[in-house]
Amino acid sequence: MAAPIRVLHVAKSLGLGGTEKVMQLFATHLDRHGFQVAVHSPLDGPRGPLLRTAGIPTHIGADLFKTLCAWKPDVVHLHRAGWPEPGLLRPLAVAHVPVVVETNVFGRHDPSPSAKVLDRTLFVSRFCAERFAAHTGIPAEPPRYDVLYNPVDTDFFTRACPPRDLSAPVAGRLSRPDPGKWSRLALDFLPPAAKALPGLRYRIVGGIPEAEEYMRSHGLAAHVEFLPPLATDEELAGFFNSVSLLAHANDTGESFGLAIAEAMAAGLPVVTHPCPEPRDNAQLELVEHGVTGLVAKNATEYAQAVIFLLTHPEEARNMGEAGRARAARLFRAQDLAAHLGNIYREILTAKGIAA
Repeated sequence: MAAPIRVLHVAKSLGLGGTEKVMQLFATHLDRHGFQVAVHSPLDGPRGPLLRTAGIPTHIGADLFKTLCAWKPDVVHLHRAGWPEPGLLRPLAVAHVPVVVETNVFGRHDPSPSAKVLDRTLFVSRFCAERFAAHTGIPAEPPRYDVLYNPVDTDFFTRACPPRDLSAPVAGRLSRPDPGKWSRLALDFLPPAAKALPGLRYRIVGGIPEAEEYMRSHGLAAHVEFLPPLATDEELAGFFNSVSLLAHANDTGESFGLAIAEAMAAGLPVVTHPCPEPRDNAQLELVEHGVTGLVAKNATEYAQAVIFLLTHPEEARNMGEAGRARAARLFRAQDLAAHLGNIYREILTAKGIAA
């Protein structure tokens, strides 16, 4: 029986962000019979204990070269933004890592000499791949490039968030507490929505001071609840079960949109919006208007979309269940991890390395 392929996932931290969660999901869902997996990160964080509890060893510290020499991976999988990072890539060349794969989170181009160490770039959405090709003139095609959606534990959310009544007038928002993850749409829809629905509640994970001040100055505090960060899928499921829709609004846009994909997996309809070019727009790749949610172009349309879904629970449930089916088909963690494992094997074989 062949020895397991040794895979080292590398991320800048083990915090609660989407990049780190994607790394965690891939690391924990790769077939343990075919792969031996570890994680390297300069900084520990909340995902560190989750990885270790799952049996994934973590190598914490700034010296990636030391980890490479000690662990001797067959494959290194980088989770990074995509722009030049010679300090990250150079140790891989010096250590003669057989195969290097990157998940390119933002679809950026790295023209630096250090990037020659990369065997495969995986974009997290078709949007990112198409924008990369349009901006660089480089076809985003195999064998050098490919698209692999971010994974979601859709099986868990199906169990934890079964089909349910969505008639409660409760909207939810989920992001990091970062001003760059916000849009005025996430605030300006609330006054007209609260006027139309006096019992409206807005549950926010990832609130920022500007949002709290907006609620106070507009007399909306009674409608809003600011919640702490959610570390586990169990906590996420509790949040999703407490709301009737996800109100997504981010002026930067999404290169994928993990919170959207997770809400879809939980059976929630999503309200989102387009962003002007050249900003990210993968949120429109995930949310199909009128099928899995609603797309609004301005604050008036956004408020109308929220009001419609909260006053038409049957339509909301149908969209939510359509989103659940789409998430299971496209984002299921076990399926994407199996595909990722095949990518590793394919590259090892193409390079004449036993896989």
